[in-house]
Amino acid sequence: MQNIGFIGVGVMGQSMVRNLHNAGYTVTIYTRTKSKVEDLLKSGIIWKDTVKECVQNQDVIMTMVGYPQDVEEVYYGENGILENVPKGTLLIDFTTSAPALAQKIYTSANEKGLLSLDAPVSGGDIGAKNATLSIMVGGDEDAFEKAKPLFHILGKTIHYTGDAGMGQHTKMANQIVIAGTIAGVAEAIHYAHTAKLNTETMMQCISSGAAGSWQLEHNGQAMIDQDFNPGFYIKHFIKDMKIAQKEMDSYETHLNILDKVLEMYENLHEDENGTQALIHYYEKV
Repeated sequence: MQNIGFIGVGVMGQSMVRNLHNAGYTVTIYTRTKSKVEDLLKSGIIWKDTVKECVQNQDVIMTMVGYPQDVEEVYYGENGILENVPKGTLLIDFTTSAPALAQKIYTSANEKGLLSLDAPVSGGDIGAKNATLSIMVGGDEDAFEKAKPLFHILGKTIHYTGDAGMGQHTKMANQIVIAGTIAGVAEAIHYAHTAKLNTETMMQCISSGAAGSWQLEHNGQAMIDQDFNPGFYIKHFIKDMKIAQKEMDSYETHLNILDKVLEMYENLHEDENGTQALIHYYEKV
C-alpha cells in the first residue's frame, strides 16, 4: 500500500484525505491551519509541520491548494516538493490552476525523474465527501494509469484529457459552463421572487425538465434556503474565471458571459461565501 503526502486540506481536501485513509492508505498531511484538521488527526492521519517534512518518504504527493501562486510555492524552492522527493515519485495537483504552470511543473518534474499530473476536480464539497468527483487529468498516459486506482477512490468520472496542462484547460471549460449556469439559476429565482411564485413549487416544476442541472438542484435550493455556506468559495471561483479570462486574452478573444459573471461576483465583495451568494447581486439591482 502506497504512502501519500497531501498538501492543502481545505473544504474539499478534508474529505479527499478521509476517503484515502478509509481505503487503507497511510496519509500524511500539511495545511496552514492545524486546528482545522484536528478531527482528521484523531482518526490516525499524520500531521507534519512543513511541506518538506510532509513530502519526504512518500510514494505519491497530492496537492489541493487555493491559487496558482500557492501551487508554485509548494512545488518550488529548497523546501518545496520538487527538491525533496525521490525519483519515481508521483505528483498529482488537484488545484484548479493555470495550464502554463501545470506544463512548467511537468517539465521540472520530468527533469528530476518524477511523474507529474494536473488533475483538477469538479463536484464541490458534496462530490468530495461522497467520492463522486469528476477528475480531468493531464500529463503522460502511463502516469495516469498508475494514478487511476487513487482517482477511483476519490471520484466517479475519471478522464485522461491529454498532455500536461490539458486537465486545467478542461477545468476551465467546466468553470465557463458553471458561470453561465449559476447566473441563470440566480436570475430564475429572482424572477420567481419578483413574480411572487412559490419557489419550492417552481423548483419542483423545472428541476426535472430541460432546465435541470447540478447548479439548480444544489445551489438553487441553497439560494432559496438562504444558505450561503461555502461548498465552493466565491474567491476561488473568481480565481478560476480570471484564469479562463487570461487564457482567452492570449488568443485575443473574449467570452462575454464569463466576463459578465466575473464582474457580478467581483461587485458582490462576498469572497468568503459560497458561489450561491450570487443571488445577492440580483437583490441589489
